[in-house]
Amino acid sequence: MDMILLGFQTLADPMVALMLLVGVMAGMVVGSIPGINDNIAFAVFIPFSFSMPAETALALMVGVYCAAATGGAIPAIVLKVPGTASSLLTAEDGHAMARKGLAGRALSIAITSSVVGGILSSIVLLLFAPSLARVALEFGYVENFALAILGLSSVVGLLRGNIVKGVIAALIGLLVATIGFSPMTGAARFTFGNINLIEGIPFVPLLVGLFGIAAMLDLKADVMKTRDPDAGPESLPKIGSLRLPKGLMRRLTPVWGTSAAIGNVIGMLPGAGMLMAIFLAYDQAARRFRRKFEGQPGEETWGDGAPEGVAAPEAANNAVTASSMVPLLSLGIPGNSTSALFIGALALHGMVPGPLLFTQHGNVAWMIIVSFLFANLLLWPVAWVVLRTVSRSIFAIRKEAMVGVIAMLCLMGAYSDGANLFNMWVAIAAGVVAYVMRLASIPLGPAILGLVLGPQLESSLNNSLRISNGDWLIFFDAVNHPISAGMMVASALLWIVPAAMGLRDRARAAKAAAATKDNG
Repeated sequence: MDMILLGFQTLADPMVALMLLVGVMAGMVVGSIPGINDNIAFAVFIPFSFSMPAETALALMVGVYCAAATGGAIPAIVLKVPGTASSLLTAEDGHAMARKGLAGRALSIAITSSVVGGILSSIVLLLFAPSLARVALEFGYVENFALAILGLSSVVGLLRGNIVKGVIAALIGLLVATIGFSPMTGAARFTFGNINLIEGIPFVPLLVGLFGIAAMLDLKADVMKTRDPDAGPESLPKIGSLRLPKGLMRRLTPVWGTSAAIGNVIGMLPGAGMLMAIFLAYDQAARRFRRKFEGQPGEETWGDGAPEGVAAPEAANNAVTASSMVPLLSLGIPGNSTSALFIGALALHGMVPGPLLFTQHGNVAWMIIVSFLFANLLLWPVAWVVLRTVSRSIFAIRKEAMVGVIAMLCLMGAYSDGANLFNMWVAIAAGVVAYVMRLASIPLGPAILGLVLGPQLESSLNNSLRISNGDWLIFFDAVNHPISAGMMVASALLWIVPAAMGLRDRARAAKAAAATKDNG
């Protein structure tokens, strides 16, 4: 308790608190710009932090990290262009709500969910960081492979009636993930002699294209379809009220709790990443929505404006931010790519993450933990200021002009990731492919998940089979690898249960049809 109080005391320094606020504001702005993700923002701010005291610099980094994921929800909802990868699922139901005049409500849900998820995760980090770090140590190659399989299997629940196309999309994503050097042999695969593909398809330009360029093509098609020669230019729909009804908050409370718990668990696992958390949370929210609300009067269908579709991924992604620091601060193991950049920030100030950090620099270590709590508390007022300026300004732009604005932002964002013209072509090609997939009703989510989990799946599989001398039963070994066995069983259930329910529904429908025919 004394060390926690020391962390509060360190954060109470006016300059440290000011830099935390600056980091939150910068993260919100950066997150709201398509293509400029939290990794880029973090990398940009690290050199500036070199001349600052350690406490001030790390408070700035915490603010940027917490707020960037939240800021990404703004363009995701307003334009269906995710500002960051963590908001790609928010774009589906969030933008659908915006098109129905409920953009303000969608933005309110996103901000509230982010704050709730972040605060819950910060409390867990504050109270249980040392003990929770032991959980991360239980995950090796075998468990990471099982976790990747569980992540891919979670998509099945989102594909109702579209399972074949969804599986094809996931396989395409896994195939694209193999482009570049093999992690096991070092051989180049599917590069076709292009040096730009040696390290694989650049992810940020790919993401910008899949969502940003595709959204621009969607908007252009919408403008052309609804254009009236006698009418003037059409503006985007109004933002509407930002008020969140109490009844809706009560309805979303279980979703926030479940999604925050998923984000906490996934964030602690090295290499699992934020996208894994938001897909699992989104899947759980979809199952709950279909069980309790779908088909009721006045309710939307999933993916077409369900509030849970905004709440789940936003609560999960902000829960990951704090929990990803558990293995980093306690063990020196980064939970994801952004938290890995904290190692660089700590190294610049002569600190090494791990157990010794709490003994040699206890005030800084606990200040970082406390900063996550206060950064999420600051998110609330900062987010409302950004919402009332940035989002309202965006909605004032005409649709015709917005097509060009989206294209410019996306291409700039793609180019900024490495200052390479090739990235712009990747974004354009990915946008066209995503647009065609949308026209063919092929879901994009499984492809994205395949892209993200592909490298982890391949590396963990190869290393696991080397450990077991080629024995595939190692993944089901309940004695030596109980966590892996449990996740593989859960993955199987995610496939079997929907199939069984589908067969049951078909049998009932056939029985009802036969009864109707007999009565007729």
